[in-house]
Amino acid sequence: MSRPDLNMLFTLDALLAEGSVARAARRLQLSPSAMSRALARLREATGDPLLVRAGRDMVATPRALELRGQVRQLVQDGEAALRPVEKPRLDQLKRSFTIRASEGFVENFGPALIARVGAQAPGVRLRFVQKVDKDSTPLREGLVDMETGVIGEGMGPEVRVQALFRDRFVGAVRPEHALARGPIDAARYAGGRHVLVSRRNRDTGPVDEALAPLGLQRDIVAIVGGFAAALALARTSDLVATVPQRHTSTMRAGMFCFELPFDVPAIPVSLMWHPRLQADPAHQWLRETLRAVCAQAQDA
Repeated sequence: MSRPDLNMLFTLDALLAEGSVARAARRLQLSPSAMSRALARLREATGDPLLVRAGRDMVATPRALELRGQVRQLVQDGEAALRPVEKPRLDQLKRSFTIRASEGFVENFGPALIARVGAQAPGVRLRFVQKVDKDSTPLREGLVDMETGVIGEGMGPEVRVQALFRDRFVGAVRPEHALARGPIDAARYAGGRHVLVSRRNRDTGPVDEALAPLGLQRDIVAIVGGFAAALALARTSDLVATVPQRHTSTMRAGMFCFELPFDVPAIPVSLMWHPRLQADPAHQWLRETLRAVCAQAQDA
C-alpha cells in the first residue's frame, strides 16, 4: 500500500474551510484548474466527493464535515512541529538542570548563578555534581546537561565548547607564614614546603614545569585531590598551596595570597554541552546566564 501524500492535508483543509475551489485556490496561491485536480485526487483518496454542487455553491458532504476538525488540527500540529521553538516563559518554566563542575566553581560562582536563575525562573532547579575527571561520557549519555572546566583529552569531538574565562595560579599561605613577610622571588617560593593538587596521581604539575627552566624544584611534601583540601592544609601548617585565583577566591579568605614570581600558563575554563541540547531554548538561556555570571565576576 502506497503512502498518502500528506501535502493533500493542506489542500483539503483549505477546501473545507473555504467551501469553494476558487477561494481555496487563491488561499494556496494555486490556479483553479490545479485546485480542481487536487480535489479529484482527494476524492479518490478518501472515497468521498467531499464537496458537491448545490446550485451555484458547493456544500460539504457528511464525510467532509466529519473530517473538517480533524484535518484542521493535523495541519496546525504540523505547522507547529516545523516552526522554530519559541523562547520559554521563564516565569512558568519547570525544569531541573544538572551541572557538572568542580567544588571551587560551585562555591565561587554557584551563589550568583542560583540567585540570577531564581529571579528569572523560580521553577528551575540546579543540581551540581562533582567533576572528578574530564571524560565526556556523562554529557554524551545525558547524565548531565552541561559542565565547566578545562578541556581534556577524554572530551569527545562532538561536544560543544565555549570559553568562559582564563584563570591563573596564585600562592596561598597562613598569615604567620615566612612568605607573608618580605618580597617573594622564584627561589624563595620554590624553597618552601608545598602541597600539590593532582586528580590524576601525578607528582608534578604546570607550576613545576614553569620552574624547571629556572633550575628550581619545589619540595612537595603532600599531594591532595582538590583545592579545598590543599588550602585547608596550608591554613593550618607551613605548607604553600598554589591554586587557581578565581576558583578559590572564597576558600582563601583570611589567608595571605601572592602572585607567582614567574610565568605559568593561564588556565582556560570553558562551558561544555552535548549538541543534542544546542537548540533547546531553556538550555540556551541557562548557558547565557552562566556566561553572564562568569563575566560579571570577572569585571568585579
